[in-house]
Amino acid sequence: MSSPIMKGGDHAMELSSFRPQPEKQLADPAPLAMGGFATTLLSVSLAMMKLRGVETQTIFAGDLCFVAMIGLLISAQWEMVRGNTFSYTVLSAYALFYGGYGALMVPIFGIIDAYGGYTPEYYNALGFFVLLWGVFNLFFLIASVRLNAVYIMIFVSLELCLIFDAASQFTRADGKLSLSGSFSTVGGAFAFIASILGYYTVLHYLCQDSLPFTVHMGDTSRYFGKGSRAQSKADHHLV
Repeated sequence: MSSPIMKGGDHAMELSSFRPQPEKQLADPAPLAMGGFATTLLSVSLAMMKLRGVETQTIFAGDLCFVAMIGLLISAQWEMVRGNTFSYTVLSAYALFYGGYGALMVPIFGIIDAYGGYTPEYYNALGFFVLLWGVFNLFFLIASVRLNAVYIMIFVSLELCLIFDAASQFTRADGKLSLSGSFSTVGGAFAFIASILGYYTVLHYLCQDSLPFTVHMGDTSRYFGKGSRAQSKADHHLV
């Protein structure tokens, strides 16, 4: 038979086992996702604008298929664990878009050869490929309106980039090379803007806890009521 002292000690030990443990905070995947997104898009945008005579994008297949695709896809899984539906959808979608776009440049897949080379049919098909992603991106743009101004500007820039890039492919298929080049340059300029905004987002996420000032994103959730504001806090990570 145990003594009252032992009972009291056991009771204390029993209570201590039920003390709330400090919650472990998951690492924020946003900086990696936005860094891979911005770096890859910036490299492609420079080729679209033909800086220093570079126009062929084949060398960026590594960024597209590894840095962007894998980086965004890994980050998307963490956003799913964190319960951020918007972020998970956007990151997964653009990871697959980057990977698919990079696959077009890899000879082993034989995509260009299937069209007999760089033929009008190939450029028309590529135009459809890009344009339909512009349709998909439009939904992201609409959803970003209740998040912040930086995300809105990123998706607006991406939308215009995709539209002008598609127009560039269609006009190239029609043999209008000069007009195609102009559309490509304009699309590259919008891609450049989106990539710089992406780097700004990286600065926001990496430095918000270490700098003595705040890197603002331009919160827009206040315009959509309390319910939307609460939800936007859950989904505030982007891409």
